[in-house]
Amino acid sequence: MTDAIGGYFELELRKGEHYHKNALRLNTARNSFEYILRARKYTKVYIPYYTCNVMLEPLKKCNVDYVFYHINEQLEPVETYQLQPTEAFLYTNYYGLKQRCVERLAEQYGKQLIVDNAQAFFAEPLEGIDTFYSARKFFGVADGAYLYTDAQLDMELEQDQSYQRMAHLLMRADIGAEAGYSEFRKNDDSLINNPMRLMSNLTEKILCSIDYESVKQLRRCNYMQLDEQLSATNGIHLPLDVDAVPMVYPYLTDDATLRQRLIANCIYVATYWPNLAKLNYDTLEECLAKKIIALPIDQRYNKEDMKRIIESII
Repeated sequence: MTDAIGGYFELELRKGEHYHKNALRLNTARNSFEYILRARKYTKVYIPYYTCNVMLEPLKKCNVDYVFYHINEQLEPVETYQLQPTEAFLYTNYYGLKQRCVERLAEQYGKQLIVDNAQAFFAEPLEGIDTFYSARKFFGVADGAYLYTDAQLDMELEQDQSYQRMAHLLMRADIGAEAGYSEFRKNDDSLINNPMRLMSNLTEKILCSIDYESVKQLRRCNYMQLDEQLSATNGIHLPLDVDAVPMVYPYLTDDATLRQRLIANCIYVATYWPNLAKLNYDTLEECLAKKIIALPIDQRYNKEDMKRIIESII
């Protein structure tokens, strides 16, 4: 389609480039996982128990068997598996802080490793390792995922369209976060069993407008400010490597009232994988899901915002 000249004005976005310039651009991370399953023709995948239940969607859709594995206090696999040729091992780069573990697993499992970098947008993909990313967990877009793979899927993919799913982003900018939350949930729900498509044009333009170096710096600075003040009371200690750009600051606490106190102060903290938090099997993963508070440290915020979070906790 030829770009129009003249007429009404559009959103004015800085013209830059994708951070993941050499990746395949798809609409969701779970569909990136589906792409890998179909292209590699896997018959079984080992997946972490500590993960989002939407990751089961592509496995069920492709009729692929799966086995859950447990992680330890450092969010690393407890067991080692001998994989058959049609089996794979999926690992989540938790909070964008587990790249060294990813590297060790790549040495162990080679091309049969699948890396879920949905929480690690800035982590470097390893050569020859199937790796996918989610833009929605780091930026204000309605769809968007990146996939690194040398596997080819013989199917024509349509391009997604996201303009009808942008209400939550526009409402937050115009009338506040609370007003747009129901629309945010609607957009999330619309992605359930959504067909595999290419990233929408609108999302591409937004992602190409971002100053990624500034994003990296702000996220790291905010994380370090929280860690300096909260590490002594934090029940989980994950080092911030020199190349890591975190998604959130994970704060593990036994204080069952903290989440609601933060929300009462208009500090909104996501609950990751509530499907685990609702169970009562007394596993480490369920403890993490219930007790980790994901404190926001992203590029929207500065030192004063981090100070406000700290003062709400200590």
